[in-house]
Amino acid sequence: MREIFRQELQQLGDDLLKQGREAARSMERAARSLKDANIALAEQVIDADKRIDALERNLDEMGISVLARQAPVAADLRTVVSVLRISSTLERMGDLARHVAYVARGRYPERVNTGPVYDLLVEMAEHASVVGQRVAELLDSHDLSLAEMIEEEDNVLDALHHKSFELILDESRELSRQEVIDTVLLARYMERYGDHGVSIARRITFLVTGHLAERDETIREIAETVEEQR
Repeated sequence: MREIFRQELQQLGDDLLKQGREAARSMERAARSLKDANIALAEQVIDADKRIDALERNLDEMGISVLARQAPVAADLRTVVSVLRISSTLERMGDLARHVAYVARGRYPERVNTGPVYDLLVEMAEHASVVGQRVAELLDSHDLSLAEMIEEEDNVLDALHHKSFELILDESRELSRQEVIDTVLLARYMERYGDHGVSIARRITFLVTGHLAERDETIREIAETVEEQR
């Protein structure tokens, strides 16, 4: 019975990693579709969201089944609950990548914007892609240095998000209403993608250390606190 439980935990981890890689690949493709006005990549992102959703449903069903049948405790309980929460977050990340792809597809064959605003959106998309890649790596390795990197990338995305408003409000730039709307939405989607990456990084940090982050506490501070207590 215990061996079956271990196999189920392994399956949960494998499927979560698969979902994480799909979410990362979706943002990477969404970023390229945004940069190059590539409608084929945008369509791939939109189609991939269905697979990400299906993986979340399967993980949800499997996790609830394990909780009901095995009644795990301590670290095992923490693992199953973490999988359920992370899977839900990855599903949202897939949605955000799909939203970016929708905007890119909607402006095809043109790009969503021009000049400094376009450059900023491309930069945000590249940083969001890095977040996705780091999340997938973190799910595979549980290396907390990756969790710190995700938090750092999110800080960059937050700063770029703030800068996007400065560009939009600059009266010297003659942006159309559609360009303003696209910029506001895209910047928000990618900023939120980074936030979800941090949420997963903190959940993995909790899984590894058993330390639940308090408000305004960084992942680096969590790791240092746990290390001092050992």
